[in-house]
Order: sequence, then structure tokens, then C-alpha cells
Amino acid sequence: MKIALLAHDRFPIAAPFAGGLESFTWYLAKGLRERGIEVVVFAAPGSDPALDVEELAVEPVSLSEQARNDVSMPPEGLVRETISYLQVMTSLAQRDDIDVVHNNSLHYLPIAMARSLKQPVVTTLHTPNTPWMEPALRLSPGVKTAAVSSSIAHMWRDVTSARVIPNGVDLDRWSLGPGGDSLVWSGRIVPEKAPHLAALIAREAGWKLRIAGPLSHQEYFETQLKPLLSDDITYAGHLEPDELHHLVSHSAACLVTPQWEEPYGLVAAESMACGTPVLAIARGGLAEVVRAPGGVSVLPEATDELTVAAAVHALDSVVAMDRVTVRDHARSCCSLDATIDQYVDLYRELVAP
Repeated sequence: MKIALLAHDRFPIAAPFAGGLESFTWYLAKGLRERGIEVVVFAAPGSDPALDVEELAVEPVSLSEQARNDVSMPPEGLVRETISYLQVMTSLAQRDDIDVVHNNSLHYLPIAMARSLKQPVVTTLHTPNTPWMEPALRLSPGVKTAAVSSSIAHMWRDVTSARVIPNGVDLDRWSLGPGGDSLVWSGRIVPEKAPHLAALIAREAGWKLRIAGPLSHQEYFETQLKPLLSDDITYAGHLEPDELHHLVSHSAACLVTPQWEEPYGLVAAESMACGTPVLAIARGGLAEVVRAPGGVSVLPEATDELTVAAAVHALDSVVAMDRVTVRDHARSCCSLDATIDQYVDLYRELVAP
């Protein structure tokens, strides 16, 4: 088979990854290639050449002065994104060598134009309902969808019936580590991921905390997180995969603190694969990933203060978890090989006569 993977066009599929979606696409492409399946990828320029996949290129948007001066001109980034996906779908419609198009983007056009392609299209739902994708799916009955968790499938249930294929992590790359004397938090530095809550939990519990991830929301970092940094609570930056693995595997526990309905919680699975137990706020699909013997979820309370207090109360039991048992839990529940096998089975179903 030859599979076309459509990713978000804002970030390349390359380490250090901008987020879980980019990481997922990279590992999926790599895993498919290792199974002898050819892969074509559409993503932002600069995707990892080591993947050895064909990259679907698009022409940059060229606007005349007249178009730019139109009083109804939307943000140029929105125009560029839409035209990029229009070019990709038009290009795919002319190709006979691709068997399945796997849409992992957050754009409506691959959904709206799915029926214009000769190939079957499957869209993985990586987020809660969005105002762009939801109407496109309503207008495209029969479009095949998958969801990264039962929680996400449930959120979209009135729009589409999605097959649940949980994300997974590379158990070789995320190997067992010895633990350490500090906590860790990793992910995009944005309000909905709420690393400031992790800082408050660590400070209240008397633990050191290392925070890692891209600064995706500078204002949030400056106003909410930076004031909480200290000698014991530090920001390590946006780390390369090997550096992040070392940090996570040498930590006593991982804090995951979403203030939105977390679709899956890839950082939790990565942590457990290292043997590092997880303390998580139970939002969205995260509660499906983080459960004993790999971690503990606490319910979000009415206020940040109550949530922090509940997390601090649970922290000792999390840190005390056996690291080998945590790793075994990740092996049984969060394997990348199992994820890729399920997608390959789905692709075969879609191309079956």
C-alpha cells in the first residue's frame, strides 16, 4: 500500500515536535515505513528527511495588491492555510498511486473534499469538536473517522461514529529510567495545558519541578508561569527527544494538568513508558490513559486551590509506585505498535473490494 498522511501545515513533522499531533504523525510515518508501506506526507516545510518519505509540496500563496487591499481580507495565515489544503486535495485527486488518504489535519477542506478523491479518506479526530470540522463532517455523511480516545469519540458522537484507535508511544525510544528527586511536566506552554498548576502542586508539596516544552503562548508564560519559577521550579526549554527522555526517565513522577478536555495525553503515555508514574487531572481522554498501576487521576475541583490540594494529597502514593510495574502498564496499554497495527487493519478494510 501507499498511504498519504495529511498533517497540520503550521509545523513541520520533525523533532523537537511542536505538539502531540506532530509527534503522532512522525511516529506513524516511521512505523508504516518499517512495515514496508510507502508513505507520502503533507506538512509544513522542513519535515524530517530521515523519514525518507515523499513530501507533498504546495506553491506559496501569491496575492495581488488589489486582493490585499480588499476590506474583507481575512488574516493572511487563514488564506494561506486554506489554499495549501486546496492544492493538496487537488493534487491527490489526480494521483492513481495512493491507496488511502489519512487526514490528521485540523482543517475542514480534506473532509469537505473527501468525496472528490478516488481513494478512500479517513480522518483522525485529535481534538474536541471544532467550529470548522464539525459542519464539514455533518455535510459529509459516510466519511470514515477514527478517534484517539473513547472520550473524543463520545464528544463527536452526534456528528460522526468514530472508531477508537488510541495513540501509542515507541517503547524502545521511551525506555525504562531510574527515576530521580524531582517532578516533571512536559508539553506546550499554553493556558489549556496549565503548567502553572503543576508549579503550584510542586511548590505546595515541597518538590522540585522541571518544566519542558515549546513556548506556544508567550503572554501566558510571562504572566502565569514565569512568576512561579524559582531555584526549585525551573523551565528547561524545548528539548530534543533524547534530552526529554532523559529528563522524564530521571524524574520521580510526571504531572499532567489540563484545563481542557485533553484528547489523549501523549506525555502521560511517554512518562509511563519510562517507568515514571503520572499524577493527572482527569479531563477528557487523559483518565483513560492514566490509571493504576501506571498513575493516578484526580478530579478537577471547583477552584485551582482545591484541585492543587487534591493533587498534593495524592502525590505520595504516585511517587511510591513501582517503576517496572508502571512500565509494564504502558507496554500493555500504550504501545505504538498496537496503534499502527490498528491503522493498517483500517487501511486494508478501506481498500478491500
